[in-house]
Amino acid sequence: MPISVTNQDYGRIHLVADSRRQPLLASSVMGMLLFVLIEAMLFAGMISAYSIIRSGAMIWPPPDQPRLPIEETAINTAALMLSGLLLFVAHRRFRRDRARARTPLLLSMLLGAVFVVFQGVEWVALIREGFTLTSSSQGSFFYLIVGMHALHAVAALGVLAYVALRLQRGWLASSQLAAAEVFWYFVVGMWPIIYLVVYL
Repeated sequence: MPISVTNQDYGRIHLVADSRRQPLLASSVMGMLLFVLIEAMLFAGMISAYSIIRSGAMIWPPPDQPRLPIEETAINTAALMLSGLLLFVAHRRFRRDRARARTPLLLSMLLGAVFVVFQGVEWVALIREGFTLTSSSQGSFFYLIVGMHALHAVAALGVLAYVALRLQRGWLASSQLAAAEVFWYFVVGMWPIIYLVVYL
């Protein structure tokens, strides 16, 4: 016996389809969160290994190695923290008026680039003083941990540049900005831990 479907039934079907829940997080944001979680475990492993080597050493830092530039790097750390704050401002402005998000986003990228360049200048100075990957266990861990962070910072700046380009062209989705934020906040949030453990 054939089943008849009335217009009223179509209306019910439509309502059921529309009542499906939207995901709490966009897939791009979820993917970035998973990536950041994995990278956080990587950094946790490197920092743990560094702490074990440091605690087992009779004298730390090694007496024949140059001292790390604590004060200069503290200023650079402040620039990176300000970069994260400006990205937060860009997010707030993006929700209200997308055009107004461009300036804080570009300033955030600029400060992030300053951080990376300053780290490079610091490395050149330390290498000239004899602080290299093979000069001591401190040097090995320093370049491994700080270098890995620098690599993430450069990659995150690339993601922010992509986001800024899409914003300029009017193609930026809020989920794309959120995913880029997750990555940059990871870079920003990881650095104070590295600074406290490796430099101090």
